[in-house]
Amino acid sequence: MANVIKRFIAGAVCPRCSEMDKLVVYRQDERDYRECVSCDFAEEMLFTQPSADLETRANRDLDRQAIKFVDASEKK
Repeated sequence: MANVIKRFIAGAVCPRCSEMDKLVVYRQDERDYRECVSCDFAEEMLFTQPSADLETRANRDLDRQAIKFVDASEKK
């Protein structure tokens, strides 16, 4: 077993004992874990891939039209 580095997570609250600043996270065998140093709570953290982006005005496909800027200071 390799040397495992455990890091405290500032502001995190234990889901079992509700103590703040007692959770550590670490990675072992390509898996992520969290543990409480106060009550010995431990679990593997499973991350799910997010589904497709929600449609918003910023990412919606729109018909784009080019615009032309005209310099009003030029006289004809």
